[in-house]
Amino acid sequence: MTDNEVDVWMSHYDNPMKDVVERVRRIVLHADDRMGECIKWQSPTFVYKGNLASFFPKATQHATLMFHHGALIPGRFPHLVGDGKEGRSMSFVSIAEAEERRDELCEIVSAWIAMRDAANDG
Repeated sequence: MTDNEVDVWMSHYDNPMKDVVERVRRIVLHADDRMGECIKWQSPTFVYKGNLASFFPKATQHATLMFHHGALIPGRFPHLVGDGKEGRSMSFVSIAEAEERRDELCEIVSAWIAMRDAANDG
């Protein structure tokens, strides 16, 4: 995706974690061509048949994704943390850490898409 609202948002994003946010963004978007993004809640949000995750844009010590229904995503994801009814989060302190978690992020995207497709087919 080029020249979209998230690109514009990112061009104005003044935060020490901007490069980490951008790397995580690219990993999620490249995990599956069906994954989309938009600005929702004043933050980049990943979407596919519903909201997968949004960044916490004001965090300055880490890049954090809030997975709105993370507890419902089937699978075991060791870096998806939280004990609420639905929400889970994953934080990244560096580009290297984002790369270390690339496979896990891609598995989360795949599980989310499969879950959403099954819900819409049934």
